[in-house]
Amino acid sequence: MTPREYLEILHTAEKLKDTPRHCTTTNRRTESVAEHSWRISLMAFLLRHEFPEADMDRVTDMCIIHDLGECFTGDIPTFVKTDDDRKIEDILLENWVKSLPSEISADMTSLYAEMNEQKTLESRIFKALDKLEALIQHNESPLDTWSENEYELNKTYAFDTVAFSEWLTDLRKEILTDTLEKIGE
Repeated sequence: MTPREYLEILHTAEKLKDTPRHCTTTNRRTESVAEHSWRISLMAFLLRHEFPEADMDRVTDMCIIHDLGECFTGDIPTFVKTDDDRKIEDILLENWVKSLPSEISADMTSLYAEMNEQKTLESRIFKALDKLEALIQHNESPLDTWSENEYELNKTYAFDTVAFSEWLTDLRKEILTDTLEKIGE
């Protein structure tokens, strides 16, 4: 990879700093996709000792790249995103990844395939963290920033995704405790 190719990749990824997500921060600022990716990467780092059998560097890599497709489409909340939206994002991301230097393209292609298949422990940990971070962020954001459907979603979302892990299931229960306290139930 040349220094110019490296810079071009970073210039594309920089778009995520300005790509807003559906959720707000504690202080009511709309969060960026880059901030979400950073925090799930931190979450993976913090779980290294909880999952000693997992390649947590690989999980962190998944966390870092998982939303790069949103450089091209923006963030569409999961409860609004259609199959057509997913298809368009996948095509644009795939075209971009194919245009990258071959070693980087191969690394990303491998990671995206693993993430999509959801067969490895690493891919399941990544998917759980992606969903759990959104729930945690909602609990941190002011309640009046929630959309109507998020009250129920924050009570039910991601339990199936964490079911493979007792530790992550316990974390999901703690998040639910925070949600119920926040909404006064």
